[in-house]
Amino acid sequence: MVVCGLACWRCRWLLPLLLGLAIIMGIIALAGRGWLESESAPYVQQASLWESCTRGEEDLNWSCESLMDYGWGRAAAATYLVGFVILVICFALAVIAFSIEILRFNFVRGIGGLLFVVAAFQIIGLVIYPVKFTEDIPLTGDNMFSWAYGFGWASTVVVIGCAFFFCCLPNWEDEVLGNIKPTYYYSSPERAPYLN
Repeated sequence: MVVCGLACWRCRWLLPLLLGLAIIMGIIALAGRGWLESESAPYVQQASLWESCTRGEEDLNWSCESLMDYGWGRAAAATYLVGFVILVICFALAVIAFSIEILRFNFVRGIGGLLFVVAAFQIIGLVIYPVKFTEDIPLTGDNMFSWAYGFGWASTVVVIGCAFFFCCLPNWEDEVLGNIKPTYYYSSPERAPYLN
């Protein structure tokens, strides 16, 4: 039977794989136009991290304004983007760290610390956006923060989870490197009655 947890050398690629998943979700959040959308027809409001678009009920063309004209728009985009760039750097460092045979555990713990910084930047951007958007941009109809905004939060949650694992991984250094000997439990059978 093969047992494979996160603290096992065979499964060392799970954490970089999760960071790659967080990067993909971050790309979707950065490029997606579904940060805010109309909740039901007629769909007259749509926004991304970069711009807000509206249209009339009968009009087919969207009229867009850049959110980079607002200080809070630049702040939200900058903080989320800085967090994303640091996340890509952490992914590259994790691949390097887990590729070498002699794993440097202080290096791994440093990656965990950087991931907490990533989470802080992303959370700041994800909180600034809805608060200031609803204050400064006139909304038409019923609207909801939609799928691309959700991908931003999903990326942040994965980053926080990976940060804890990267910080705690050095506690299992011997198990990961295979430096401990297996423990065998032997119990003597009960003494069988003598046969006559």
